[in-house]
Amino acid sequence: MKTVVYFDRIESPQGALVLASDGDALTGVWFDGQRYQPPISADWRRRDDLPILRRAADLIASYFAGHRPHFDLPLALAGTVFQRAVWTAIAAVPYGRTIAYGTLAERVGRPESARAAGAATGRNPLSIVIPCHRIVGATGALTGYAGGLDRKRGLLALEAGTGGALPMQRAA
Repeated sequence: MKTVVYFDRIESPQGALVLASDGDALTGVWFDGQRYQPPISADWRRRDDLPILRRAADLIASYFAGHRPHFDLPLALAGTVFQRAVWTAIAAVPYGRTIAYGTLAERVGRPESARAAGAATGRNPLSIVIPCHRIVGATGALTGYAGGLDRKRGLLALEAGTGGALPMQRAA
């Protein structure tokens, strides 16, 4: 039996975003066309009235307005135990801060697994909500962002206060 995925599209200053839900929890936030974004299929139903998707859209709009929202949303993460541990550790990285992939690996108890932590970071299904753009290379270099390095740069600039508050609209 296939599971129905409810989704909506919103516009952001960094491009269109696809928001997905199982009806109760947020399951995905991807920049449209982002690497590892699942294809929208016949099992997906557009719902611009679903409360979880509306709340996510509101919080993301607040984020792009330059506020520091706490994404207090129910989340349903589909991934391996290691991936979920990495995503939980990423969620703990404060707004406006960055950490290296090696530090991320240490935080999940696998200090020898920086590359695996990087791979799990790239598969993060909840861009912005789980702020994987805050994970950088050992030297601070901007590396490996499934949404593209220009977006990563823009998101970090916004959080640093150098990108300014950016307006957002709902996508068609």
